[in-house]
Amino acid sequence: QVLLVESGGGLVQAGGSLRLSCAASGRTASSSVMGWFRQAPGKERVFVAAISWSDRTSYADSVKGRFTISKDNAKNTVSLQMNSLSPEDTAVYYCAAKNFGITITASDYNYWGQGTQVTVSS
Repeated sequence: QVLLVESGGGLVQAGGSLRLSCAASGRTASSSVMGWFRQAPGKERVFVAAISWSDRTSYADSVKGRFTISKDNAKNTVSLQMNSLSPEDTAVYYCAAKNFGITITASDYNYWGQGTQVTVSS
């Protein structure tokens, strides 16, 4: 079992920045891929970014150039730096983990955090 705990959400004005963090504990060897998804009210949970054990990264087109995913293997944490935020980025952000390669499908991920709210005001 892998336990994921997110932190860092909040309220920010459009154009601002936030940094989300996700701490992993437990059988972290089963979490070679760490990802971020988000879910806006009334919408499906969608892929945001992911990073593999080899530091390969993948981003949704909507966040490329604005968001950066990174990880600290020693601390078993993954972070999402979000810049140039817009109201369209408002959602609950979830940390997720899986083994093997990066995928963008939520159902491929085995472990999930509880989510953290990000609200961007206009």
